[in-house]
Amino acid sequence: MSIPRLGVNIDHVATLRQARGETYPSVVEAAHVCFKQEADQLTIHLREDRRHIQDTDVDSLRLVCDRYGKPMNLEMGIAPEMIDIAIAARPEWICLVPEKREERTTEGGLNLADDTHFNKVKTTMKKLRAGLPQLKISLFVEANETVLKRCIELKADAVEIHTGDFAMAFNRGESVDGFMKEFEVGKKICDDYGVAYHAGHGLTDVNIIPLLESKLFAEYNIGHWIISQAVFEGLNSVVDRFKKLFEKYPLG
Repeated sequence: MSIPRLGVNIDHVATLRQARGETYPSVVEAAHVCFKQEADQLTIHLREDRRHIQDTDVDSLRLVCDRYGKPMNLEMGIAPEMIDIAIAARPEWICLVPEKREERTTEGGLNLADDTHFNKVKTTMKKLRAGLPQLKISLFVEANETVLKRCIELKADAVEIHTGDFAMAFNRGESVDGFMKEFEVGKKICDDYGVAYHAGHGLTDVNIIPLLESKLFAEYNIGHWIISQAVFEGLNSVVDRFKKLFEKYPLG
């Protein structure tokens, strides 16, 4: 019996640190806590504008992942400067995401329907795979049939479905049936081509329930809510609670 994997995104530990330019709170300590509570992987987003995770964090967190024998999932944009940094970090996974400097957070998936952007992603993936032959690449996208087929064309190892709009609708008490149907269609497309199906963005311990019930996603990457809730009950408690929640919804 397998259960969904939990990737804990600790970006916002760094956000709090950067707000005052201090050395605390420590992202390294946060990573240790997550792994001690059986998180399946560490997710970090090294943004081009360096608003939270810094280059030195990537190096330090690589060592923590190695110590626990757990994978690092490095989220990054397709700016050329990021490729060499990513290759040096040796992550097991890279998730390519869109970036805009003016956004508060990632607002949607990669626009792979646009040929220019598609070709930029293709070039980035080629360079990453040349530098890291064992690397697995995930693409952060919407559950859109056209976009998912372009992910397959790019030979992505996985897609991570942007669940932000689903999460906001759920939080407002609106119907999420339309989203769930899209997720189901996307799952079938990916299954037909052997592409792993992951989810992330905006998820909490409540709005994730219908996704867990659906058994569609093999992995969830969750950050902002975990770090926010940790203010009240501690990071170890929140990660442990998610792991126990996932155990209630085995994939089969």
